[in-house]
Amino acid sequence: MEQVTRAIIGGTGVYDAGADDLRSVLVDTQYGQVTVEIGDFAGVKVAFLTRHGKNHSTPPHKINYRANMKALQKLGVRYIYAIAAVGACHKTYSVGDLVLMDDFIDFTNGRVSSYYDDSGTVAHVKMDSPYCRYLQGKLIGFSESLNLEKGVVYGCTQGPRFETVSEIRAYTQMGADVIGMTGVPEVCLAKELGMCYAAVGVVTNMCSGVEAEISHEEIISSMSKNKAKLISAFLKVFARELTQEDCSCRDSLLFL
Repeated sequence: MEQVTRAIIGGTGVYDAGADDLRSVLVDTQYGQVTVEIGDFAGVKVAFLTRHGKNHSTPPHKINYRANMKALQKLGVRYIYAIAAVGACHKTYSVGDLVLMDDFIDFTNGRVSSYYDDSGTVAHVKMDSPYCRYLQGKLIGFSESLNLEKGVVYGCTQGPRFETVSEIRAYTQMGADVIGMTGVPEVCLAKELGMCYAAVGVVTNMCSGVEAEISHEEIISSMSKNKAKLISAFLKVFARELTQEDCSCRDSLLFL
């Protein structure tokens, strides 16, 4: 099987990495089959995974997160940048802003968030730094062009419906800055597999009650406008030598 150490995970409105030579690879895992695109960028192989599928056919609460992350691990991936569409909980942010996830609050229910649920082994994954500080730091090196908002708390909701006005009010009071539907358990599973994972949110809409309406056209337009510069920044990081010696992502599991 082709080996690749770097990957980009895309969500709503992000369907390719802009390479001319992307080739599809079907990866078998014990959790299901996953199609991954692999391309060469200035001599560096990068895997590209679309959470929802090429035709955006899988809703957020039905995504096979365990299969997705396991497929990347089987390919040899150790470094992941993820892109997600998010709604802003307050007017600190505007549509089109790019936010670097620093922490998360899980508002989902019923999602399988561990590889150890039925393994016969009890394991706990540390979440003091859910997003890799090392990969964050590498990306911040390009923040002048990206204008990244840092220190952002991501709230993950179940979907596929949007949140009510009262829910957004409650989530904001609990500390969420932005809301999305796909970041959890993705980040948790990456941590269990010892992979470095950092995520950038594209503010595609203001949440319910912050602005009057949520427009589908606004969501797609905002994501499309930001995709190219995000992918470019990720690839610039990936073109450089990376090491897991400068972070603790490989040592996040505790077995009792």
